[in-house]
Amino acid sequence: MLKPRLPIRRFDVFAEFNRLKALQDDMPPEEAAGYGLWLAKVIAARRFGRSLLSQPPSKVREIAPREPEEEAQAEAPKWRTLSGKPQTDDLFEHETVDRMGREFYEQVFAPTIREAFEKGKSYEGIRDAVRKEWKP
Repeated sequence: MLKPRLPIRRFDVFAEFNRLKALQDDMPPEEAAGYGLWLAKVIAARRFGRSLLSQPPSKVREIAPREPEEEAQAEAPKWRTLSGKPQTDDLFEHETVDRMGREFYEQVFAPTIREAFEKGKSYEGIRDAVRKEWKP
């Protein structure tokens, strides 16, 4: 049986699960990977009482509103950032895929999470069960 290089974390399962949700919502694949990573980090930071957002929420709300024409023309940034660092698909590859090993990710981890996701299982319903068998 193929084993991961390092232990699989709840964080890894959450990032992959949310990557799949973003894909389901028609987000481009590279953006979906960055989004899954970003969301996992935001939730993990909240759990431990830290803020990784570039600006505190109060500062974000203080930004002057745009004119309707400007808002329609402005594009949303491709990558969300944490602590000023864009959360990209490359970073997802490095922090998630490379950590567990590409072969394990492609042959075991991603297919298992995708199968559970497609069956409508919740993240909470799979996060610990799927990790039990994956010990390095």
